[in-house]
Amino acid sequence: MDKIRFLLISFCWVHCLSECFAQAQRTLLVSPEVSPSGEVTFRLRAPQATTVLLRGQWAEKPMALNREAQETWSLVVPDLPTGVWEYQFVVDGLAMLDPLNPAIKPQRQPNTSILHLPSRPAKPWDFQELPHGTVHQHSQHSASLGKQRDIWVYTPPGYESAPTQRYPLLVLQHGSGDRHDTWVVHGKAHWILDHLIASGKAVPMVVMMIDGHPLGMVPKDQASKRAESLKAFQIELLQEALPWVEKHYRIQPGPEHHAIAGLSMGGWQSVSTGMNHLDVFSTIASFSGAVDVAEIQAALAKPQATQSKLRLLWIACGKDDFLLDRNLELIDQLKAKGIQHEWFLTEGGHSWPIWRQYWIDLAPRLFR
Repeated sequence: MDKIRFLLISFCWVHCLSECFAQAQRTLLVSPEVSPSGEVTFRLRAPQATTVLLRGQWAEKPMALNREAQETWSLVVPDLPTGVWEYQFVVDGLAMLDPLNPAIKPQRQPNTSILHLPSRPAKPWDFQELPHGTVHQHSQHSASLGKQRDIWVYTPPGYESAPTQRYPLLVLQHGSGDRHDTWVVHGKAHWILDHLIASGKAVPMVVMMIDGHPLGMVPKDQASKRAESLKAFQIELLQEALPWVEKHYRIQPGPEHHAIAGLSMGGWQSVSTGMNHLDVFSTIASFSGAVDVAEIQAALAKPQATQSKLRLLWIACGKDDFLLDRNLELIDQLKAKGIQHEWFLTEGGHSWPIWRQYWIDLAPRLFR
């Protein structure tokens, strides 16, 4: 009897240990895993899947993962270029995050992971050993919207140690699918500005980022909702966010010290808001903006008055961008009215690698 009991206990222990070992193997799954040679391995546990694809921003076409074991899929990508890349898995047609990667692109509907491969020597969007600014996260109640709203504020290196110094202010806006924190988490705008300030290419400034979706996601084909959303954004920005940041941070007063810039939807908001409020902003910039010439007719109708208040109007768009025609229409109107501007037609389409470079190009032009 004792022998049977011993065998049963031994069997239970062996079964328990094998289960623990199997669980440990599952727990140790890593994705993405970067080897010393630069190879990147992507893995996903999807036991019921029939196909798993990797859609990476660095590649033109999706790549198929191989079934590595009964539950896991994997793919090794050699010679992946350095940079800050977006990627996602497509499992039986469903796009999804990499559940093993905590680096997630902030979006209205998150389905994209981030792979950051630093360069040697470092690029401006890589972390570097130099003086860094601070990104402050705030929440406040919006009276105009009747709900809690988030504001992120970047202060430059040395801000805390210079209690009497005031700084110019940039309002920096995100695109339609993103959020107020995307410029920092994915765009690396703070590290880029740290680098430019340290190298003497940009002046120290405060940067404020707010959510550009005051009414939630608005369909692009609903003009009335789009106009309503823009109005709500402008009320919140001009009547609430700007007074709030001027109260809580040391901001230089006057339009000559205020700029507004953004990408895609944020570019549209920046041009439409800035050109109609030149008493607040003297510098306006748009990256691949969804600009609308109809919304700035008042500024175009009085070009001399507009020009007298404008310090810088900076516009850039890629040759392959689906919003290029809108930008070309805007440029044609500005040329016809004789309103000075800086126009950059670049390579590329509608993507973050392009916008990071635009930010690197624009920041040294601000408040000079």
